[in-house]
Amino acid sequence: MFWVTTKWAGLSSLFVVPLMLLSFLVFDHYSPPVLPAQKDVSAEVVDVDGKLLRAFATKQGRWRLAVKLGQVDSEYLKLLLAYEDKRFWDHKGVDPMALTRAFGQFITSGRIVSGGSTITMQLARLLEPRKRRSIQFKILQIVRALQLERRLGKIEILEAYLTLAPYGGNIEGIRAASFVYFGKEPRDLTLEQSALLVALPQAPERRRPDRQHTRAKKARDTVLKRMASLGVIAKGEVERAEHYSVPKLRLPMPHFAAHLAERLIRENPKAKRTKATLKYTIQRSLEQVAREAVKKLDKKTSLALILVDTKTGHVLAEIGSPDYLDQERSGWVDMTRAIRSPGSTLKPFIYGLAIDEGIVLPETIISDRPSDFYGYRPENFDQAYQGDVTIRRALQLSLNVPAVQLLEAVGPARLFARFKRSNIHPIIPKNERPGLAIGLGGIGLTLYDLVGLYTGLVNNGKVVRLRTRLGEEGRKANQNNGVVTSNQLLQPNSAWMITDILAGALPPKGVRRSSIAYKTGTSYGYRDAWAIGFDGRYALGVWVGRADNGSVTGITGYKTAAPILFEAFARSGLNRVPFSTAPDSAAIFLQSELPITLKRFRPANHTAMNYRVAELPPSIVYPPNGARVEMEETMAGEPIPLVLKMQNGRPPFRWLANGRLLPSGSRKRTAMWFPDGSGFSTLTVIDAVGRAASVDLYLRAHE
Repeated sequence: MFWVTTKWAGLSSLFVVPLMLLSFLVFDHYSPPVLPAQKDVSAEVVDVDGKLLRAFATKQGRWRLAVKLGQVDSEYLKLLLAYEDKRFWDHKGVDPMALTRAFGQFITSGRIVSGGSTITMQLARLLEPRKRRSIQFKILQIVRALQLERRLGKIEILEAYLTLAPYGGNIEGIRAASFVYFGKEPRDLTLEQSALLVALPQAPERRRPDRQHTRAKKARDTVLKRMASLGVIAKGEVERAEHYSVPKLRLPMPHFAAHLAERLIRENPKAKRTKATLKYTIQRSLEQVAREAVKKLDKKTSLALILVDTKTGHVLAEIGSPDYLDQERSGWVDMTRAIRSPGSTLKPFIYGLAIDEGIVLPETIISDRPSDFYGYRPENFDQAYQGDVTIRRALQLSLNVPAVQLLEAVGPARLFARFKRSNIHPIIPKNERPGLAIGLGGIGLTLYDLVGLYTGLVNNGKVVRLRTRLGEEGRKANQNNGVVTSNQLLQPNSAWMITDILAGALPPKGVRRSSIAYKTGTSYGYRDAWAIGFDGRYALGVWVGRADNGSVTGITGYKTAAPILFEAFARSGLNRVPFSTAPDSAAIFLQSELPITLKRFRPANHTAMNYRVAELPPSIVYPPNGARVEMEETMAGEPIPLVLKMQNGRPPFRWLANGRLLPSGSRKRTAMWFPDGSGFSTLTVIDAVGRAASVDLYLRAHE
């Protein structure tokens, strides 16, 4: 009888095993498993070295960062496999020994002591989650694990688990957990940190350190002790690691270069990993500079910075605003791409073009006196004139009349064409041609394009096309040494001379002299303050103003933007690069050595300029008539004076506010006024011969 039973058992096994295999293959064909590639992961923007700048949550609101084994600390992986699946590299998705042990524990204790699940089985559960645990689901999980092992390699399975494992709340995957709880990539985890992250996926909500601090520490210590008992770590390491606390708060995910990251994702929404040209350490340092600088400004004033490598065109740091979430400053507006008036920052290119044309040299004398250009009468920022000055001095002082004289001589259209040929596209009113006003900021330009123009002064007159993303475009550019340009902006000798002039400009008061050349600019009405500086390789641009294009009392390129420029250069971490040596064609002459034709600049149209214009009556240019002006305060709550500005008239001048004389009688065409309250006010200015001008305005208290 026994022989008959054994015989039938043997015969049945010959049929049962193939039948089970056939059933599995049929099931596998008609019900394939969900694969890791079908799970969405967070889009990432990383720097040139692969460091995370910013991540974006998935459509389901999950922080789920893709991970490779090389991004994870080897000790963490050792702890994970020893704790969760010590035969991971040997089994085919299911560990019979672990299942047998789990079943035996269940029979003897009447409860689940250990699940016996392998990493592959846990991955199957993560790919197809079920609300309830049951025998049927456990069987399906085993089958899915076998299916996954048929389709994926061991490394792929482990990486998928490390990407999808839950860590509490909307945090999934080892990288997201490492950033949220420790502010670092998982390759830099310490032993105690690794132990915590091994423990969390077992019961992510009950062990969340930010909500269940005591339970989290207990679970971590349990992992440490078990690893010591298994000989994975030394027993002495347990006592040391247990002294460290577990984090009580979640940290924010990396949020650097917020505006640039969003733009790169919009440009390529399907990409899950976009490599930017930025350098993480530089970006982080300059964002700190921006946050510190903006504290000294009023609550509605923003700022932007761009730092570029002029040899490759790579943008190394880009800050669209100091705080993306700052509502008062409209922080979500990317001011690196906002079109604004560049003020006097284009003057170096006017002078450079004039040198190109052989009209002047740095020591040529030019006249700075009241001039009339067919009805256009430019004035200097301080309403004063210097008389005869050298070209060098005129550019360093940013005098307006000499700049307009040279622009009239070389032609605004020619300067505009040089810009466009260098892939820079300033904005002028529709159906209008470039006029003389562009020399003083009468066009629209972005900070991004303005810094691009200044790369031409570093690269022997060639403008480098800036780029913010690495990829096919970046590889092509690198094959050409990074220099991608349509044409030469200036000749090498002109670019070198302009650099030499700007390198001699004095730094702002209180700022230590640095080996950089720079130029500042202030747009009409105190709306924009600019500072663009460079050394022999790097160029940095700063813009300060309001995102809504409102006026900011008292800001100037020299006093407001330039100190930020010097601070940003100093804290960028970049070593100063010497300027290039003078080209062979850049002969340097003293004023006495100049040819007679270059000793003094004489405009071709003598009737249009450099004569004493008819004296015009005074007029108030700021604040304009009918303006609504917000009264600002310092951080200490002290009132900030309102800057008054007028033109024309004969000095000295007297200012009256609501009929009261202000203590500002002088020859200057600017004055300061401390309003004594909100409401409607009238300002009047009277010149030396009694001519007067008035404006009405409404003052509003700062909220």
